[in-house]
Amino acid sequence: MTAPSTCYIGVDIGLTASKAAAFDSEGRELGVVHARTPRTSVTAHRHDVDMPALADTVVSLLGELAGKLAADGYTPAGIGVAAHGNGLYPVDASLRPVGPAIASSDSRAQHIVDAIPAEQARRLAEETGSIPWAAQPAVLLRWLHDTEPEAYRATRWALSCKDWVTSQLTGVASADLSDASAFGLVALDTRSYSATALELVGLPAADLDRFPPLRRSGDVVGGLTARVAAITGLPEGLPVIAGCMDCVAATLGAGGRDPGDVTIIVGTWAINGVVVPARTPAPEVTLSALMPDAATMLAMEVAPTSAANLEWLASTAVPHAQAGGVPAADLLREAAGVPPGADGLMFLPFVNGAPEHPAASGTFLGICGMHRRGHLTRAVIEGVAQYHRVQLDRVLASGADIGDRPWRLAGGGARSEVWAQIFADVLGRPVRRQLTTELGARGVASLLPAALGHDVRPWSVSDEDDLCVRPGPDRAAYLRHSETFDRCLAGMASAWSEIERYRTSGPGTDG
Repeated sequence: MTAPSTCYIGVDIGLTASKAAAFDSEGRELGVVHARTPRTSVTAHRHDVDMPALADTVVSLLGELAGKLAADGYTPAGIGVAAHGNGLYPVDASLRPVGPAIASSDSRAQHIVDAIPAEQARRLAEETGSIPWAAQPAVLLRWLHDTEPEAYRATRWALSCKDWVTSQLTGVASADLSDASAFGLVALDTRSYSATALELVGLPAADLDRFPPLRRSGDVVGGLTARVAAITGLPEGLPVIAGCMDCVAATLGAGGRDPGDVTIIVGTWAINGVVVPARTPAPEVTLSALMPDAATMLAMEVAPTSAANLEWLASTAVPHAQAGGVPAADLLREAAGVPPGADGLMFLPFVNGAPEHPAASGTFLGICGMHRRGHLTRAVIEGVAQYHRVQLDRVLASGADIGDRPWRLAGGGARSEVWAQIFADVLGRPVRRQLTTELGARGVASLLPAALGHDVRPWSVSDEDDLCVRPGPDRAAYLRHSETFDRCLAGMASAWSEIERYRTSGPGTDG
């Protein structure tokens, strides 16, 4: 048994915000603190992260949370970190950054992926459950090799976001199976590193040595360093586990654990995953990540095409370069008064692009003088739901076995009643809203009791029927909306490519 005052800390680092939260032995949230995730560059294709600033942000959050817990009489037993998968956080042998990190939404290396023959890409998918794409570590390591050779040579460890933060908490370079498998670097049959992803981009198999030894998500990496303990007020040596990819952590936090469970997470990234047996052949999806339960993995279609679009719309109300915007809740209230289909306005939700549509950008279609802000919002949230549907259709066609339970809906789409109803109507499926706010932090923290040998029951989630939203009378309207959305999506490639050429060459040039 554990003491009544024992708690567990989960850190969840997103592309927009970073959070630290504490949970009691039954998984109830005790407190949470937030900060913006620092970046050094965000352009159409380059999304850099300031690595020292990110580590400082997380340490500051842990100090703030530790103060709250101490005031309330709670004693942390351990820490787990979850963060966006893929991207590249390169460090030298002393765990110092060799340059800015590259975020998972980055597409600067798309040309490297485009050069991979289709049959070779299929070989990677068959072996690892993931296909090559622009923000995979192997692809970005090749970009570093070609573009910044000194940084490439200086890179001792190619880390993920959560592994970078964990290294700064413990002084140990680590990697876990969930992140590494989603990189396309783990052979599903052996649970060990495979050089296939490196070979596809022309890097030597020896570069596998740049990736830390694999651990299970719940393995203890080390203890909190004296430096971090002094800054945060947390005890030196506090156990820190390897943690997991945020997609896996959020799925665990939402209660998606059993084969056939479908979880839809409406965050900065759209995450559409189903828990499947961890074996080959894997379902034909963009990426698969091994779950903490070694018998299962999460087969996913993901893209930065979800709630970030609403965040963008909210930010347009303030002057250029000024932070802030209209609260999303205000926008959603306005959208509730607009009929399905937003009076003929449609939105393709690609303000951050998408791996499967390299030139795509956010696009309103059908806009006219009658449309107001509520129409814009309605079109944005409908477009987000529609692209989740497109991705879920791929999951359904992938060979993944889907259970008959309501699909779990989490994130911004779950917290809004109008958006949750749109999801149910667009998908034609019952969705169960998961209203826990910090799913990623809760999911990774839920691994701590077992990792520390504590006698704690597995944490449950709310499955009340009053949180289940079923397709309503607008389902027929959204069937027509879906057909139009798909036709518009299919017809946009040339227009997006033309805009991309214009953007990259600049107006007034011949390029």
